Amino acid sequence: MKIFGIVGMSGSGKTELLVKLIPELTARGVGVSTIKHTHHNVEVDKPGKDSYRHRKSGAKQVMVASAGRWSLIRELRDVPEPTLGELIEKLEPVDLLLIEGFKRESHAKLEVFRHDHEQELLAPGDDKIIAVASDGPIEGLSVPLIDLNDVSAVADFILSFNELDKT
Repeated sequence: MKIFGIVGMSGSGKTELLVKLIPELTARGVGVSTIKHTHHNVEVDKPGKDSYRHRKSGAKQVMVASAGRWSLIRELRDVPEPTLGELIEKLEPVDLLLIEGFKRESHAKLEVFRHDHEQELLAPGDDKIIAVASDGPIEGLSVPLIDLNDVSAVADFILSFNELDKT
């Protein structure tokens, strides 16, 4: 199972990209699951929530994790938040596991960056960010820049990097 991350500051559009990317990948024959990290307590699978949207977009499994709970639903109570590795072990194998968040982990990641969001670019300080998807040009970027609005190009990049091109 290939693991690839989508990171960015809160509100940058990570989930928006994922709910467009998942159908694009599944239409190409790629089995996709997701894990979404959140800093909030998790209430799973209500219409309008990110986990609900991931599932409705075609992911075979959706796992949401926070410090208070993780789901495929399990209350953590006083148990520490599971590591990303522990969460991954709970999933059935698929072609591609997309991780939203967990920006400090060591897997390969694509950063979502919006110019009007006025937040810091993460890529210069993280050598695991191998590309940036943005809504405009970024000066001095040392990794590939992909048009955030070109979901097909983002999918092409992820599939090529993970050697999963099924076409």
